[in-house]
Amino acid sequence: MTKKQLTTFLIRWAISGVVMYICINLFGAFSDGAEWMRSSFWLYLSAGLIFSLVNSIVKPIAKIISLPLIFLTLGLFTVIVNAAMVGLTILLIPGVTMTFGGAICSCLLISCINFLVNIAVPSVK
Repeated sequence: MTKKQLTTFLIRWAISGVVMYICINLFGAFSDGAEWMRSSFWLYLSAGLIFSLVNSIVKPIAKIISLPLIFLTLGLFTVIVNAAMVGLTILLIPGVTMTFGGAICSCLLISCINFLVNIAVPSVK
C-alpha cells in the first residue's frame, strides 16, 4: 500500500468512526451495564472499522444475492441491504442495540455523509 492509499484509508476510517458515533447516539441504545461505553473513543473507532469491513466483505455478497429484488424494486431494496449492514455492525458491537428503523435512518444518514466525503476526498487509483 502506498502512502496516499494508507492516508485515504485512515481518513475514511476516522470518518466512519465519527459517523458511527452520530448514528449510535441518535438511533441506538446501550444495554444497562454498558452505559459507560457511550464516552469510549475506542468503541466508535472500532465500530467504524467493523462497519468498513462489513461493507467490503459482506455487502457485495448480499447485493449479489438480493439482485432480483433490487431490480424488481428499481434499486430501492439497496436501502434494506444497507440497513442490514448497519444492523450487522451493531450486532458485532457488544452492549449496543438498534432497531431496524434506526438502522434504516442510520444508513440514510451514512449515505448522505459518504456522498459528501466522496466529493471531498478523491479516490486513490
